[in-house]
Amino acid sequence: MATKDEDRTTPPPLPAPLAVAVADSHTHLDMQSGTPAESLAKAASVGVTTVVQVGCDVAGSRWAAELAAEFDAVHAAVALHPNEAPRLVLGDPDGWSGQKRTPGGSAALDAALAEIDALAALPHVLAVGETGLDYFRTGPEGVDIQKESFRRHIEIAKRHGKALVIHDRDAHEDVIAMLLAEGAPERTVFHCYSGDAAMARICAEHGWYLSFAGPVTFKANQPLRDALAVTPLDRILIETDAPFLTPHPYRGRPNAPYLIPVTLRSMAASRGLHEDELATAIAENTARAFGY
Repeated sequence: MATKDEDRTTPPPLPAPLAVAVADSHTHLDMQSGTPAESLAKAASVGVTTVVQVGCDVAGSRWAAELAAEFDAVHAAVALHPNEAPRLVLGDPDGWSGQKRTPGGSAALDAALAEIDALAALPHVLAVGETGLDYFRTGPEGVDIQKESFRRHIEIAKRHGKALVIHDRDAHEDVIAMLLAEGAPERTVFHCYSGDAAMARICAEHGWYLSFAGPVTFKANQPLRDALAVTPLDRILIETDAPFLTPHPYRGRPNAPYLIPVTLRSMAASRGLHEDELATAIAENTARAFGY
């Protein structure tokens, strides 16, 4: 019998395949075990035939673009994560990013955004993200830097005609306010949606897409399921955010794109839909949202 620690490192079993193929709209293959080819094959075996590989910094965004150029099943999103922007400007003394960086000032942010802009112009890069605001990990000293970075990502997405992928953590009102003030791109996706039903209705009014991840399956997250219930069927996406946010009953174990069917079946049950109906809608929505 496996110990608790061993169980937490053991990948969950393969779920039954979906009859209708879908996409994982947000994943981080560079943070997962195994090669990208292995991860993609495992996902395809259960009906997850497309993934959006998301960059969080310049190096990760370059890697996402290169992967999308190599694999037809991969589309890339490129950006500076909201927590990355303040660390470029102010430095990263605690090494959160894996690099103990010294302060680079506004010039460091400008240089990084210039690289994101160049990557966003590539044809196999379909989105700018994940960008947005995160008040959970970055303190008050980083808020204005995050807002400046977010504003400039919005402009990049619109100029290149790419989708915008939003990271919103503990910042719902400010994220929406900035999207309305700056003018959201025609295709805007809230990654790992974490708002309530009232916010979901606001997003729907503006035609924004809501992507649901593993937390929608957690027993305590009824407000998320309430949000799912009021989201128009043509605005629902699904994601893993792997290796994070593994769905119930595998919470705490490694997540990967092949676990999308677990979350999808939970979402279908919550909405009172057959899984094929939800999968069909999600497949169409993801292609429309990312323009492929």
